[in-house]
Amino acid sequence: MRAARSAPFIAVAVAVIVIVLLPLTLDGYHEGLVARVAIYFIAILGLNILTGYTGQISIGNGAFMAIGGYTTALMSYYWHTNLLLTMPVAFAFAFVCGVLIGIPALRFSGVYLALATFALAVSVPQLALKFSKFTGGSNGIQANESYSHLKLYVVSWACAGLSLLLAWLLLRGRIGRAFRSIRDSPVAAASSGVSLPIYKTFAFGVSAAFAGVAGSLFVIATNSFAQPNEFAVILSLQILIGAAVAGMGSLWGVLAGAAFVSLLPTVSADVPLIGSTHGQDLVFGLIVILVMLLLPNGVVGLLGWIGRNRQIQT
Repeated sequence: MRAARSAPFIAVAVAVIVIVLLPLTLDGYHEGLVARVAIYFIAILGLNILTGYTGQISIGNGAFMAIGGYTTALMSYYWHTNLLLTMPVAFAFAFVCGVLIGIPALRFSGVYLALATFALAVSVPQLALKFSKFTGGSNGIQANESYSHLKLYVVSWACAGLSLLLAWLLLRGRIGRAFRSIRDSPVAAASSGVSLPIYKTFAFGVSAAFAGVAGSLFVIATNSFAQPNEFAVILSLQILIGAAVAGMGSLWGVLAGAAFVSLLPTVSADVPLIGSTHGQDLVFGLIVILVMLLLPNGVVGLLGWIGRNRQIQT
């Protein structure tokens, strides 16, 4: 029993050691590639809090990444703010936007909520085109500072570690229990004294705040350049795919989901596919379908199945 309880913490310790030592074996390009895993980790973690723990389906977290990303780019461009200092602002601003979106979202549930957040993912990047005088429009806007691959790696994984700690502290206590009760049975949760509007809206805010930090890092990773096309709907879908691969309602599979959606485009681009002008997209889609068929409950479901089989054998 003690071994089962300590296994997640041992896994985290091993992951930390690997992440710390990994730059010693990587060149600049691969440092940037692995840093992107950390960025998706933060974004997927935020979506998992919203969808996996409160049951609110969202396809709009790419919009909150756009909010965080443009916050960083605009603050750096106009006020020459240090990129690190823009991240707490992106966190707070995205949180406020998430709460403001979460309030009207209380009227929706299920597929209707998914469609509403999908509309959000479509419309928010277009605001950069609407206010092109300040955002650079389709040409984008360049921050006044950039990071080396190694610095991006360090900052991204430091933010990922802090995000995981914050999520763990948030979900292990009263708030986490309220989230899970809402997911399992809103009626029972309300009858037990859980305020559905407050906790649902708060979950939206937290999820958006995590996405805001991920968006800030996402802009830094793209040579400190913010452009609407970088935050297209496909980004929201990638986050959702990563959360599904990780397994909803658990923190321990998020790293696998982040690695999957971050590295798969690079892997699929190297697969030769004769007779197709969109070979990368085709390979990406086929692999996603295959993984969903083999792991319908994500990596967490697979780990749970392995754990149950070991208990039966012992």
